[in-house]
Amino acid sequence: MNKFLILSTFVGASLCTSGIALAQNRIEFKEFELENGLTVVMHQDKTTPIVAVSVMYHVGSKNENPERTGFAHFFEHLLFEGTENIGRGEYMKKIESIGGTLNAYTSNDITYYHEVVPANYLETALYMESERMLHAKIDTIGVETQRSVVKEEMRQRIDNQPYGTILQETFKRTHLVHPYKWPVIGSLDHLNAATLDEFMQFYNTYYVPNNAVLSIAGDIDYDQTEEWVRAYFTEIPVGTGTINRPTVTEPRRTEETRDVVYDNIQLPAVIQAYNLPPKKHKDSHALSMLSTYLTGGKSSLLTKEVVDKQQKAVAVAAFPLDLEDGGVFLLYGIANMGVSADSLEYAIDEQLEKVIANGISEDDFQKLQAQVENAVVSRHASVAGIAESLAEAKTFFGDANEVNREMDKYNDVSRADIQRVAKEYLGKDGRVVLYYLPKPADSE
Repeated sequence: MNKFLILSTFVGASLCTSGIALAQNRIEFKEFELENGLTVVMHQDKTTPIVAVSVMYHVGSKNENPERTGFAHFFEHLLFEGTENIGRGEYMKKIESIGGTLNAYTSNDITYYHEVVPANYLETALYMESERMLHAKIDTIGVETQRSVVKEEMRQRIDNQPYGTILQETFKRTHLVHPYKWPVIGSLDHLNAATLDEFMQFYNTYYVPNNAVLSIAGDIDYDQTEEWVRAYFTEIPVGTGTINRPTVTEPRRTEETRDVVYDNIQLPAVIQAYNLPPKKHKDSHALSMLSTYLTGGKSSLLTKEVVDKQQKAVAVAAFPLDLEDGGVFLLYGIANMGVSADSLEYAIDEQLEKVIANGISEDDFQKLQAQVENAVVSRHASVAGIAESLAEAKTFFGDANEVNREMDKYNDVSRADIQRVAKEYLGKDGRVVLYYLPKPADSE
């Protein structure tokens, strides 16, 4: 369920943009807040008879006790166990039985639950999410069950997955002070040591209406939807725990960090990580466009030069993990057969230096704008995408209307901006470089 846990699929959700980018289609919405602090955002789209219901809790791995890491991800699983009124193991079955789909993910900053159901089952979906928030079943059986699930997830997706430790190996070097330094999946030892009371306290602190955004998009009637929301969510009490919001700032790095990680792999890989400013920083959109220019598609710079022309790599990718308090610009390449890690690194650095020195051409910039516009439009082509974007905008920016400013912000990025952010953020001083190398044949 957790889309932030691993990099094994190496799918960078980077944005890109178009010649003269068209105006972004405005997403209309209505918003209200309950007395218990729950923010509700609703978008009506009667194109198809479906509706997306989602709840974004403003809790991720960064909010955890350093001695109890992995709680947010653990709750992503635990809150599917059932509630006082929904039997154990029945939560998913109930949504699927009405023709719906559901899932969840955890990041360093948030936990997000979502389902898409036929429009005539909107009330059912709202009831299910209210049950998760009010009556979640947190008991010894559920905790032990999910401990086993998380252990198996660690084994399959990290321990035994080629290159599966990239995120945790990267962040523990890019973030030495901030809580981003530990992985979202956390420590199994911490989860095993935790008591039932500790899990209950975490739930009562973070999975509460005043720490959540309920986002609904699709074939809805605004008045009826608000009536149902008030019926099912008003009784949920305000959280009384103290929400931990990290205030520490990761110091700017001034020296390059280099290291080697030996893994069960056949081909070496080069990982480069550059610290980024907070998510709301003015340079975020330029950095997103830079990542697309470097590796966004077959005609991107590193794909053309390093993969196709020089044949130094079988794959390359670059994307900014733009976290709330400052993430990383992650760039990686998997070496071609017979190519050394240092040779691949040299080839990548050579192209980065050209961008820093010369910027990008007007033709490439026009293509880049087209890619970005297409990405923004595509993300909002489904009610599920709209529901998520509205929830993110409200959670991170405090304003759901931020979704309607996104294309304007991309249009404000100039060629000079892309060259500037490449120079400012992708310098060798302060970056982390990891070589992933095959384990020696005689290693255990």
